[in-house]
Parts: sequence; structure tokens; C-alpha cells
Amino acid sequence: MDVHGGKEAAVLVPLYEAGGLHAVFTRRRHDLRRHAGEISFPGGRRDEGEELVETALREAHEEVGLPPDVVRVAGALPPTPTFVTNYRIYPFVGVIEAGFAWVLQRTEVDEVLELSLDELRAGYGERRLVRKGIPFRTPTYEAGGHVIWGATARILGDLLARTARSAR
Repeated sequence: MDVHGGKEAAVLVPLYEAGGLHAVFTRRRHDLRRHAGEISFPGGRRDEGEELVETALREAHEEVGLPPDVVRVAGALPPTPTFVTNYRIYPFVGVIEAGFAWVLQRTEVDEVLELSLDELRAGYGERRLVRKGIPFRTPTYEAGGHVIWGATARILGDLLARTARSAR
């Protein structure tokens, strides 16, 4: 699929079942140069010669300790652009077992968030945010006091639309 962005990246959207579907996110460190403090799916830039799904699995392993061999890749969601940092993000959905013991890469990740898709769906709303002194309105999802916005919210919206259809 054609999508805006000069740099390719991939993320893993880890899902598990525990009284409903849950997704795994990371909160990035507040002192990072890009996307500081934001909630995202584990992922990053594609390395030379690497398939995008390999990027998603490698980055999830590096960032939260999730070995590729415990992930069943179920498919891909539409690619999503970032507007400020000029990335094309390719999301891959992976099914994992509940109760994984996360091992964080502390240079990038502050914490792992395991959030219910039902709570995220219920927490949808358009909010006014301020980023680098600039106010804007944007679609967001909130669960457990955590607000997801930007490219991660767009990916999450695609996921929620697909899981709602499959639940019917």
C-alpha cells in the first residue's frame, strides 16, 4: 500500500486474551529526542535487507524482551504515516500468551502497558492536546489513565474496527 513517509518502520501489535482482548504498548522515555513520553507499540526503523515483519519482531524483542518464536503473526494492518518525523509505519498483529514477563530496554522504554481493547474502545474521544507549545485537536483513546494519540491511535483505530467486525 502506498503511504506518505520517507523512512520505513514497523511495529508489532501484540494481542492476548485474558477476559477479553488486550494489546501491549510501551511508554517511551521522556528524555528521548523523538516521540518522548509517548505511548506506542514496540517497533522501530527497518534495517537494511530486513523484511518489515522481521523489523517488528526484532524491535519487540529488543524493546520488551518478546522473543519472535513466541509470537504468532496473524496479519498486518494498513501502513500509517507520521507527519512530524516522516515515517511510514507498517503494523503487524501478533498473538501472544498472557502473562509474559517483560524485559525492558531502559534506554528507550519506561514501561509496558497492557490495555483492554474494550476499555480503549470505550475511551475514544477527540481531545485538545498541546505538543511543543502547539495546541491541536486529535482522536485519542484512553484507558487506565493513559492517553494514546497520533500514529499509534490511528493504528489502534484500524485494529479496533477489525476486531469489532470479527466479533459480530
